[in-house]
Amino acid sequence: MYFSSDNWAGAHPKIADSLVLHAGGYDAAYGDGALDRKVQERFSEIFEREVSVFFVGTGTAANSLSLALYARPGGIAFCHNGAHVAEDECGAPEFFSGGTRLKLVEGGQGKFSAETLDRAVSRYFPTVVHDGRATAVTITQATETGTVYSLDEVSAISAVTKKHGLGLHMDGARFANALVSLDTTPAEMTWRRGVDVVSFGGTKNGCWCAEAVLLFDPAKAEELAFLRKRGAQLFSKSRFIAAQFDAYLADDLWLANARHANAMAAALADGFRASRHARLAWEPQANEVFAVIEKGSAERARSAGARFYDWHVPAGFEGPIAANEGLYRFVTSFATTADDVAKFIELIG
Repeated sequence: MYFSSDNWAGAHPKIADSLVLHAGGYDAAYGDGALDRKVQERFSEIFEREVSVFFVGTGTAANSLSLALYARPGGIAFCHNGAHVAEDECGAPEFFSGGTRLKLVEGGQGKFSAETLDRAVSRYFPTVVHDGRATAVTITQATETGTVYSLDEVSAISAVTKKHGLGLHMDGARFANALVSLDTTPAEMTWRRGVDVVSFGGTKNGCWCAEAVLLFDPAKAEELAFLRKRGAQLFSKSRFIAAQFDAYLADDLWLANARHANAMAAALADGFRASRHARLAWEPQANEVFAVIEKGSAERARSAGARFYDWHVPAGFEGPIAANEGLYRFVTSFATTADDVAKFIELIG
């Protein structure tokens, strides 16, 4: 009963097999091998256009290098006030972008609106050197609270970024979970809605260690190549990241994994709805579920082996939490089973 994080899950057997398959022999290094090129072509096929693909080892690297691509002196990048780039990356986005500041934008359930973003960006005038200048916007899909930006919301935010001449980045650590939740296509969720660059995550959804920066503007590819090298993210044997993505993207394994994780989250949510000792904090849309649970029930479940995190109350949450209750986060993965969910719900009553 492991619900702490989808990072706790191992690698999908097909991805592990692919690593073994490509472990021997020789192939060109630094992303120039046949397998690297095959996966790059697969990404372009999936996104229905030419995509520049840059393999990296972590989501933090993908996010930081993406924002660094738009960095300028005095630069300001806008993100949600609970975003991973602001709360969980130890200043890496600011470091790799040479001092770009992160401006936090408020919004409920992990998202900000286009109108709120526009007000935040409009505060800064490009010619006023004292304040600095806006350079980029980053949104998280799915968000840190398990919600998902709708396609129309992405379009509206993109319109704001285009109005102000800013780059739009999507932190897609749980890209696949958001995609299947919206029942849409990668192209429709990204570049057709005005997204410029994506941090495409595989690690949380069955890969061993595979992330990529996907860039839809080939003119910026050379710049990102130098940023990646300087950031120590150019792997010599990059075929081992490619090997993971090769299996991950084959036969839509990545979508099947995400659908399973989302389905397990939905089942967990159903259990909380039926419980006398717990309730949903808000409706989940992907593979993260947040619940208010009586502390005694939560500890009983932990004593029986369940693993999940206490969680801070996010901005905009208006629900009551009594003294004998706590807010907890549960994350499902490709490896979560229906038995895991059923046993946990039985434990909390």
